[in-house]
Amino acid sequence: MPVHRIDHYNLRAPRAVLDGLRDWYRDAVGLEVGDRPPLNHFGYWLYADGRAVLHLSEAAPGESRPVPGAGTFDHVAFACEGLAAMRARLEKMGIAHRMAKVPRTGQTQIFLKDPAGNGVELNFAPSEEG
Repeated sequence: MPVHRIDHYNLRAPRAVLDGLRDWYRDAVGLEVGDRPPLNHFGYWLYADGRAVLHLSEAAPGESRPVPGAGTFDHVAFACEGLAAMRARLEKMGIAHRMAKVPRTGQTQIFLKDPAGNGVELNFAPSEEG
């Protein structure tokens, strides 16, 4: 069976870190906290356009997690709209970010880091001038 798309990604951390990540992805990126099945561990599911795209799950006691950047994971990318509003939101929240323009496609990208140091890329159509 062929792969169709990425379904979601998961970040694991102690509960206090999860609460901060939940708030950051909700307030900075614009994901919505939504329904989560009654799984056997604590966590949150965050949604984009009605689809759970980010799962936050509590790390087990004593579970060690690699420092972001220590592995091969670099970033997750989201297709977005509302470039001007997003830039204003990030600036108001004091979130460091950098912008780039993709050659040939004209797509605008915003690169930033979540509170745990994971890379996040926000992509905007060429029709949204940066």
